[in-house]
Order: sequence, then C-alpha cells, then structure tokens
Amino acid sequence: MSDVFHRAARKVSTAAGNPLAFAVAAGGVVLWLVTGPMFHYSDTWQLVINTATTIITFLMVFMIQETQNRDSKAIHLKLDELLRAVETARTRLVDLEDMTDEELKNLELEFRRLRMEEARS
Repeated sequence: MSDVFHRAARKVSTAAGNPLAFAVAAGGVVLWLVTGPMFHYSDTWQLVINTATTIITFLMVFMIQETQNRDSKAIHLKLDELLRAVETARTRLVDLEDMTDEELKNLELEFRRLRMEEARS
C-alpha cells in the first residue's frame, strides 16, 4: 500500500506543479464564474466551488506532504553521506533533525561565531 501511495503521490505532485494543471484549475474557476448568472448566483452555485476546492485541497495536502517527506529524507541521507565522507567534518551534525531547539540554537550561535572569526582573518 505504501509503494502505491508513494507512486500516486509523486505523479499527482508532479502533475499539480505543471502549468497545464494551473490552466485547468483557472479555467474551472472561470467556467464557474461564467455560469453564475445562469444559476442566479444561488447558494448551490456557490456550494459547488466551495465543495470542489475543499475536497481537492484536502486530498492534495496529503499527496504533497508525502512527496515532501520523502524528498526531505533523501536530502538528509545524501547530506549524511557527504558528512561521513569528509574526514574533517563533524559527524555529530548527521542527526541535526533530532536535536532539541536549544541544541540547534547553540549550534547556530557557534557557526555564527565561526563566520565572524573567519571574516576578521
């Protein structure tokens, strides 16, 4: 099930990021606007666009989040490999995503201090 969802999410995410998808969505909105006078701007007419956009948005959130999670994991693994391959790299940075906010803040301050020292030299 996970592989099927991943493949579907990847395809949907790719398709949604396509200019054609935007054109289709914009066309749908224009069509909805044009039909307004035909339906006398009724509550049902408004409900159609509200329901459609809510359903599409709800489903797209899960599809795009899955794709983002997978891409993020791949980037982390690539960076981990680079850190391990460089002898002078601090391998404690491999699991930064697991650090507490305080640990990240301290590390950020340390890097800021190192940049300032380097700028002075």
